Amino acid sequence: MARGRLQIYLGAAPGVGKTYAMLEEGRRLRTSGTDVVAGFVEPHGRRPTAAMAEGLETLPRRTVTHRGAEFTEMDLGAVLARRPQVALVDEFAHTNAPGDGNGKRWQDVEELLDAGIDVITTLNVQHLESLNDVVRQITGVRQRETLPDEVARRADQIELVDLPPEVLRRRLAHGDIYPPDRIEAALTHYFRVGNLIALRELALLWLADRVEEGLQRYRAEHGIAIPWETRERIMVGLTGGPEGETLIRRAARIAARTPGSELLALHVVPVDGLTHADPAALAAQRTLVESLGGTYHQTTGESVVEALLQFAQAENVTQIVLGASRRGRLSLLLDTGVGHRTIRGSGPIDVHVITHEAAAGSAFTTRLPHPGRGMGPRRFWSAAVGATLLLPVLTLVLTAPVPRLGLSGVLLVYLLAAVGTALAGGLVPALAAALAAALLADYYFTAPLHSLRVEHGGDALALASFVIAAILVGAAADAAARHTRQAVRATWEARVLNRLATAMMHGQDLPSLVEQVRESFGLTGVSLLERAPETAPGPRWYVVASSGAHPPEHPFEADVESPVSDTLTLAARGVLATHDQRILGACAAQLGMAHLHGTLARHAAATDTFADAERTRASLIRAADRDLRERLRAAEEALARQDTGAARTSVHRAAQVVADLADLDRLQGGALDLYLRPVGLDELLIAVLDDLGPGGRTIQVRLPEQAPDVIADGALLTRVLTALAADALVHSQAGRPPTLTVEVLDGRLRIRLTGGAGGARRADSLTLRLSQDLTEAMGGTLEPTCDDGRLFSVTLTLPAAAMDSCPHPAQSPDRRK
Repeated sequence: MARGRLQIYLGAAPGVGKTYAMLEEGRRLRTSGTDVVAGFVEPHGRRPTAAMAEGLETLPRRTVTHRGAEFTEMDLGAVLARRPQVALVDEFAHTNAPGDGNGKRWQDVEELLDAGIDVITTLNVQHLESLNDVVRQITGVRQRETLPDEVARRADQIELVDLPPEVLRRRLAHGDIYPPDRIEAALTHYFRVGNLIALRELALLWLADRVEEGLQRYRAEHGIAIPWETRERIMVGLTGGPEGETLIRRAARIAARTPGSELLALHVVPVDGLTHADPAALAAQRTLVESLGGTYHQTTGESVVEALLQFAQAENVTQIVLGASRRGRLSLLLDTGVGHRTIRGSGPIDVHVITHEAAAGSAFTTRLPHPGRGMGPRRFWSAAVGATLLLPVLTLVLTAPVPRLGLSGVLLVYLLAAVGTALAGGLVPALAAALAAALLADYYFTAPLHSLRVEHGGDALALASFVIAAILVGAAADAAARHTRQAVRATWEARVLNRLATAMMHGQDLPSLVEQVRESFGLTGVSLLERAPETAPGPRWYVVASSGAHPPEHPFEADVESPVSDTLTLAARGVLATHDQRILGACAAQLGMAHLHGTLARHAAATDTFADAERTRASLIRAADRDLRERLRAAEEALARQDTGAARTSVHRAAQVVADLADLDRLQGGALDLYLRPVGLDELLIAVLDDLGPGGRTIQVRLPEQAPDVIADGALLTRVLTALAADALVHSQAGRPPTLTVEVLDGRLRIRLTGGAGGARRADSLTLRLSQDLTEAMGGTLEPTCDDGRLFSVTLTLPAAAMDSCPHPAQSPDRRK
């Protein structure tokens, strides 16, 4: 059965029209004769959205009960039984209620796709896992419902639903997004113009990256090697030399001139593993590249120039930055540098050759070829061609009338040519060169001349000795080359495994490790695939991590496969030599260990979280039980005295305990929205003191002369301080009112509320637990303490805003109410 297609409507913020666009597409498909079903649609009370859903077949939702509360979720079984051509499923990143089968809605969608059902869904950019921290920094709100980027990247089509910030805020003000009681708070917090602009940019950039991935797949599938300059990509070639930092900074300046440019750094390791690069220098240069927003890559190749150009074509590089050669003038006369050869083969790619301090080499700093490098096919044919050209030239020179050498001198010259051929190409070219030289010496330099006959026995012995000497030198050179190839092969394998193990020890994530494996073997695309444990008519594979262009999503799509276990395999696209299969298997085993370690760590964290939640729940139940008993006992005593006012107050406090429990459950479940902003202490403390009412005892408030704003949710912080102050008033003694002191310490604001006794009991109260959780949710801390005089105090510490943004008048050092 063919897998269904996934289409995502992506938005930058709530209210841009994602659900409306999904329903509109569903109506269009239904009009064209497609069987469309609304599996789950959440209109959020918006009338235009609800009207668009009318006329579409909508399946009933499934009701799930959790902790005494009822939730409605998509009925996955009903959608699978109905088997439409297209299913509309809203809120792709939604977390299902416990007990509803799959934990996430995207997992429900995966089952629909595997059943051959096309799915159209919606997603906000802030729910993408990779952008979670960025969104929190922008908006001050942490999104607890997240979606792995890999799931969204596998979509067949992603369409951006976009609105300018001004239009979106106007829709919000008109009541088209939220109910009236939430409009003002939304406009001043999450839907601020700056927030919406930043979220819009995130959505556009993320979608642009997905478009770029699609372009790369298209170019790879159609064999297009010429770069398409859709985006400037500047690649800097690194050798590990002292000029590396200069080149990186120059390339970063070039990239900074064009918005949206990418910076890449590439280091080429010779295929034999022998390199003169300084590992410490490369590590420092990699750190510099990443600090400038670029990416570091490493590949192998027989030719540095070919490896550079192949990588540049594969990554659609538009400009290459190289350093001027550090070799001397004599060396450059014998062999043109990497820069010149790169320019000749770059085609439409621009090449910048940058001068640097180490570029002025001596005229005699000639680097000879490394004698230990293996003799591959290229060196074999180069030696053969060189011998074919060299021997006739030597013969022409030696047959000149003057000066004319004897046979021994001629054979010495030919022996040098044979030795050079042996060192360059090994045994076979040396043997051929020795035989050819012997025939040339016999024909031109032994009597009778211009004949292959030899008259003198001494000449025959000299020719035979020459051939034997050339063969022995060639054999020695060939054996040394074989041993060198084996040694450098082992060195390369050890280096690949060591580099991978080091990256694992440093805690790199699984996609980075997969990318490292891909670069080490020069593969096109690599995926670590995991088979679903449940039984099905056919195996279902999930992409755990992937890298490269068009990585395989199933084992049968791969050119190379290296199984790790029965449920885990490493699949790759590209050409891999037979002798590389073993080392790829070792890398696959290491990736399997990294995946297992991550899985165990997540399970351990989940177990710890569950255990902590159970301990917290038990503690809260005990605290709530105690507080409710006290409130109800007070109400009972008041009723016995016929004091209806006191009884009403006690019942109100008992109801507040229940409300506090509900808020704690919402907070721990991630359903309590936070709107962090600078809040002035004046308005905050006035609101707190007013909430306490005229019947409260006097609270002493001490503020510094210059008090900055506090970064917090104003409503929640007011509630926290009001609850703590009320608790202090209840437990304080007559004549000793509570004290509220504010201090500024190292960019943070510390609020200390002191009053009353009963430290141990109050520290375990529900009021304090709720206040502590709310404070931590706003990025602060709350610490209860009890001094030697058994006086109880609570200290809140929260971030402070910059002083220049707080034009408040000076506060008196002691203010009372």
